[in-house]
Amino acid sequence: MAVAVLFARSDSFYKTINGCDVWDKERDATKFDGNSPVIAHPPCRAWGQLRKLANPYPGEKELAYFAVDAVRRNGGVLEHPKKSTLWPAAGLPLPGVRDQFGGWTLPIFQSWWGHKAEKATLLYIVGCEPKDIPELPMLLGEAQYICGSPGRRSDGTRLHKGDLGWRPEITKAEREHTPPDLARWLVELAGRCDRREHENH
Repeated sequence: MAVAVLFARSDSFYKTINGCDVWDKERDATKFDGNSPVIAHPPCRAWGQLRKLANPYPGEKELAYFAVDAVRRNGGVLEHPKKSTLWPAAGLPLPGVRDQFGGWTLPIFQSWWGHKAEKATLLYIVGCEPKDIPELPMLLGEAQYICGSPGRRSDGTRLHKGDLGWRPEITKAEREHTPPDLARWLVELAGRCDRREHENH
């Protein structure tokens, strides 16, 4: 069965994976009404840690609700930053809890799949039990790069290059791209999701 990838970048790696039905901005993911499991990457700047500084286009924030609904209807997985405010806003379950759709949340670091920064991420999964997900390639240790600004000391002063604990920041494109190995893993995960098995939760 094909996997629908919603809200992908126009240069998305998913377009190179067989069996992916990729919906980028030009194709408009809100027109998706199929029955295949989904991988949803809704825009996160209106929901993330720096949302007060973000300038989303009209209607952009609401795309995340569409993505949540698509995952709940079709089975699959939604990906957003660890500190996304979408979780309380959409009633998504915290790790260790289930919602009425049988959905659950898996915290990951994208560095496990080769991202240059740790990139702490939450996955909302519907239609696949925790025991049935693909193997997690957990990787211990600190990544060489960070997603945000270079960081601060406990007294609030900013770290600079050469200071102990300073790490360089990745680019905007690197923040937005899904590592190829993670994309493949998410495709395998979504392929194991079957909403029908969880409709009685």
